[in-house]
Amino acid sequence: MDVEVFFWPSGRSVRVRRGTTILDASRKAGISIKTRCGGKAACFMCKVIVRPESELLPIGDEERRKLAGMEEKNIRLSCQTRVSGKTDVELLPDPLQSAVAKALARQKEQDDELW
Repeated sequence: MDVEVFFWPSGRSVRVRRGTTILDASRKAGISIKTRCGGKAACFMCKVIVRPESELLPIGDEERRKLAGMEEKNIRLSCQTRVSGKTDVELLPDPLQSAVAKALARQKEQDDELW
């Protein structure tokens, strides 16, 4: 049985088999989620926010240990989280891109103050 996985903010969606990981679904949709460990829950880089209405298979012990309570805020590891029905995934901003965007915003504020 195929299920739909929708990715925010790109607006892309993909149909995958029930039990597919979010990481594999993202690859099928042409969306890059960074990982260094090859999907073994070792690097913690593939965190995503899964919207509360999403249908997922139960969280595994290894993922629960890694997240240490973050799953209560709907944060999950895309390499470990398996879909069981319609799922909405929000990609977290890249930390480097976020830092650059904040620096540019601060610079713009400073420039605006000068004029």
